[in-house]
Amino acid sequence: MAMKEWKFRENSKLKTASAFSIKLVLDDVKTNVNPSDERPIIPLGHGDPSSFPCFRTTQVAEDAVVDALRSANFNGYAPKGGVLQARRSIAEFLSRNLPYKLSPDDVYVTLGAKQAIEVVLSSLRKPGANILLPKPGYPAYEALAILNQIEVRHFDLVQEKDWEVDLNGLETMADDKTVAMVIINPGNPCGNIFSHHHLQKIAETARRLGILVISDEAYAHLTFGSKPFVPMGVFGSVVPVLTLGSLSKRWLIPGWRLGWIARNDPDGVFNGYGFVECIKRSLNTNSEAATFIQAAVPQILEKTSDDFFVKTIDILRKDAEMCYECLKDISCFTCLQKPQGSLFLMVKLDLSKLEGIKDDMEFCSKLAKEESVILLPGFVLRMKNWVRVTFAIEPSALEDGLERIKAFCLRHAIKK
Repeated sequence: MAMKEWKFRENSKLKTASAFSIKLVLDDVKTNVNPSDERPIIPLGHGDPSSFPCFRTTQVAEDAVVDALRSANFNGYAPKGGVLQARRSIAEFLSRNLPYKLSPDDVYVTLGAKQAIEVVLSSLRKPGANILLPKPGYPAYEALAILNQIEVRHFDLVQEKDWEVDLNGLETMADDKTVAMVIINPGNPCGNIFSHHHLQKIAETARRLGILVISDEAYAHLTFGSKPFVPMGVFGSVVPVLTLGSLSKRWLIPGWRLGWIARNDPDGVFNGYGFVECIKRSLNTNSEAATFIQAAVPQILEKTSDDFFVKTIDILRKDAEMCYECLKDISCFTCLQKPQGSLFLMVKLDLSKLEGIKDDMEFCSKLAKEESVILLPGFVLRMKNWVRVTFAIEPSALEDGLERIKAFCLRHAIKK
């Protein structure tokens, strides 16, 4: 039978976007692990500590989900934007650290923080638009910007200044098509915390440029250094802010997929430009977070004791200290700052001190093969010849992993 040529083709944008996938790169690194190595694999590349017993979530959260599920009141579809009691509880929770009060209408519940990114970027899409992203940063922003046909421009975080935003450089790359900038605080992948003063400078810069600030606060309150966490929403009267957050990291439940978008806009700037309606329309085309998880949110937010958070922070503080002290003494690494928050730190590779290793991917691949330790190569974060190290694992496993890294670097060191 005669036929015409098949019309379907690959979506090239998906191919480009998938290159900015942490999971994909880590899977590539893991393929190098030697199956005959009987030692346990040490996962220092991912951001999910929940598999380790010392990072189990609070029983309050588990009971809240069980209670919601057994009530049989939350088996149906959730309303678009989220269950009212969840939105109200999140608004009250976030308002504790703000100079004004959020209402439930300021909050949209999402299927994790990643869907929050997707919703916001799809709402910003327009012909010729560009967005300013931090370098290094979280690559999902770049992938989703590509899929939404938003041009990406990167501004630097300055390592020598505790990974602060290079505000002068940021201003030079903005133009009349720039719609927003993204900050991640506490920092992924750098483990930094922005000061109140620096956040104010960011807000003032964004106001001059006429752009909104997307503040990714997925690691909010996971701080263990000298700087306290300050939400960007504190400056909502200076510049409109969209805060993205989730239960995933602080409550150690990333698989529950419960996140949110919060409008920090006490002057109602968003309303005047139709942006709120854009967010609602985007949510209408997306799936909702599981209804029974949403129903558990009030109990989780209101009844989790401080003891749970103190225990988590104490482990992270000790792990961060151990990781920093070990890595800074390895000659092929440059590690200037001790992490102040989140679960990560960035380490620069000095390949001139290593034999037979040409870049960060080869470093991570050989480390996986020889020592069964998994690190994230920095190229996926737009930081070639760096690596991201996750320290949020069982302390004994972290100590083992660090010793293996040290042995690997000594073995591959160029002999003088």
